[in-house]
Amino acid sequence: MEKIKKLFIIKKCKKIDKISLFIVILTLFLVIFGCVMVFSASCYSAEIRYGNKYFFLIKQICGAILGVFALIFFAFFDYHILKKFRYVVLAVCIILLVLVFVPGFGVQSYGANRWVSILGISVQPSEIAKFALILFLSSYLAENHEKIKSFKGLLPALLVAFVLCLLVIIEPSMSVTMCLLFLTFFMLIVGGINKKHTLIFSGLASLCVPLLIIAEPYRMKRLFAFLDPWISPQGEGFQLIESLYSLGNGGLFGVGLFNSRQKYLFLPFAESDFIFSIIGEEFGLVGALLLIGMFMLLCFLLFKVGLSAKDRFGCLLALGVGILIAVQTLLNIAVVTGSIPPTGLPLPFISSGGTSVAVFMAGVGVCLNVRRQSV
Repeated sequence: MEKIKKLFIIKKCKKIDKISLFIVILTLFLVIFGCVMVFSASCYSAEIRYGNKYFFLIKQICGAILGVFALIFFAFFDYHILKKFRYVVLAVCIILLVLVFVPGFGVQSYGANRWVSILGISVQPSEIAKFALILFLSSYLAENHEKIKSFKGLLPALLVAFVLCLLVIIEPSMSVTMCLLFLTFFMLIVGGINKKHTLIFSGLASLCVPLLIIAEPYRMKRLFAFLDPWISPQGEGFQLIESLYSLGNGGLFGVGLFNSRQKYLFLPFAESDFIFSIIGEEFGLVGALLLIGMFMLLCFLLFKVGLSAKDRFGCLLALGVGILIAVQTLLNIAVVTGSIPPTGLPLPFISSGGTSVAVFMAGVGVCLNVRRQSV
C-alpha cells in the first residue's frame, strides 16, 4: 500500500489548488466544446460519406473519454517515474512511426501514411511523437544542464529530434515536422543553451523551411496559393479561399451554432484542420477571440506550473507541454487565416482526432502532477 501511495502521490490536501482547478476546467471546456464543434462541422459530410452524421462525433467522444482517464491517471502518477521510461516511450514511438509504412499496419489517406491500425483501432504516431520528444528532452536537459553549453553535449538531444522529424517528414507531414522543430528549439532555449547555439540553430531552421518546400512540388503549389489563392481558385487555393469566406461570413457575432454554410462540403477538412474557420463563422470574431483567449490562459497557467516546479525535470515537462499547445494553436490559426502557407495541423483539444485529444489530455495530466508535488 505504501508503494502505491508513493507511486501515485496520494496526499491529503487541505484546500483545492486554484491553478490546477482552472487548468482542469479550461481543458474540459475545450474538449467538450471541441466535441460540439466537430459534430457541427462534420454532421453533413459524415452523413454523405458514411451514412451516419454522428460518425466523427462518436470517434471524438471516444478519444475524449480515453483522454479523461489519461488525465486522471497522470495527474496522480508520479512524473519522476516517467523519466525511467523515456527510452521505452521513445522506442515505442519510433516503432509506430516505422509501422505506418508497413503493409497491413499502415493506413494511407490522401496520399500520406500517417496512421497505424492495431486491432481495428487507428492511431496517429506523430501525435505521440510530440510528447515522446518532450519527455526525452526534459529528461536529458534536466540531467545535463551543464553539458548542453557545448555542442557535443547537445548532440544526443539533436539526434533524437532529427530521427523523429525524419520519420514524420517522409510520411509526409511537414506541419508536424515544423511543430517538432519549433518544440525542440524552444525547449533547448528553456533548457539553457548558449546564445551562440541559439543563433546557429535559428539560421539552420530558416534554411530548412524553404528547402523542405522546394523538395516537394505540391508544397511549392501551396506556397503560390498562399501568396495569391486566386491563381488557382479551384485547385491549391480553394481551401484557403473557402476558409476566408467562412471567417468573413461570421462577422462580429457569427451566424449561430450549427448554422455554418461552409460545412456543406464547401470547406475541406472542416472538422479537423480547418475547424477554426467553422468556429469563426458560427461564433464570429468575438467568439474566435474568446477561444484564443482561453488557449492563452491555459498556456499561461501551464507555464506558471513549470516555473513553480520543485525540480528541473518537472519544470521542463510542464513548459514543454505549454510550448507545444501554444505552437500548435498558433500554427493552426495562422493557416486558417492565411497568415502562413496551408499545412494540415489540428487545433489542440478541438479538431477531430481521438489520438490527438487523448494525448494532449494526458500531457495536461502530467502538468497537474507536477503542480501537485510543487504546492
